[in-house]
Amino acid sequence: MKNQLFLLHFAGGSSFSFDFLKKKLDYSIMPIALELPGRGKRMNENLIRTKEKAIEDYCNQIVKLRNGAPFVIYGHSMGATLGLTVVSRLEKMGHYPEQLIVTGNAGPGVKRKKDYPRYLLSDSEFKAELRELGGIPEEVLTDDELYDFFAPIIRADFECLEKDPFSEKGIVINTPIYAIMGTEEETCQQIENWNTFTAADFQYHVLKGNHFFIYNHPDEVAGVLKKSFSISKQNLIEI
Repeated sequence: MKNQLFLLHFAGGSSFSFDFLKKKLDYSIMPIALELPGRGKRMNENLIRTKEKAIEDYCNQIVKLRNGAPFVIYGHSMGATLGLTVVSRLEKMGHYPEQLIVTGNAGPGVKRKKDYPRYLLSDSEFKAELRELGGIPEEVLTDDELYDFFAPIIRADFECLEKDPFSEKGIVINTPIYAIMGTEEETCQQIENWNTFTAADFQYHVLKGNHFFIYNHPDEVAGVLKKSFSISKQNLIEI
């Protein structure tokens, strides 16, 4: 059985969002890119608009896909926020990850300077917000057809996060956390906030770049992912 790496996408992302990482991983790691309803391979399902339903959906996917081998959960941005509660729920069910890896996120409870619900912005304001965040191709924002396709997905994801912004208060997991952020991210100086959510080991690193720095540092991110399995590698049985 191969070690399992469960990937939780950012707002507006899908199971394809982490394709850039897959070729950087060892043969011993099975990357499993999950996705929420309403996009990618789950386009025909209704979008989720609450954090609770998104967390439940992710937990159900992971439990069904578990093969008994060591596993790690990695989430970027929205995926990082949801990943914390996902790990907490999994631990209660007897599933213990080797590590929770979070990127592009300073952790629950850290507020942005522009503390307003993005999912309620007008289209012009929403486009400006997405441009500032980065990661969205300009053609998506300038082509009406493309924008009308992706905007509802991104708004639904923001709604999940922003309607109940600190539901994670008080959560402390027994899984180690490794956090990475970009130097240009507004809240990167508060990255150590993640330490309050784990009773185990905590590590962090800051790389040059904006919110989507991961695309400029695939080797560094993949390196952290690979090292997260090092403790259990001796127990790996290859198939």
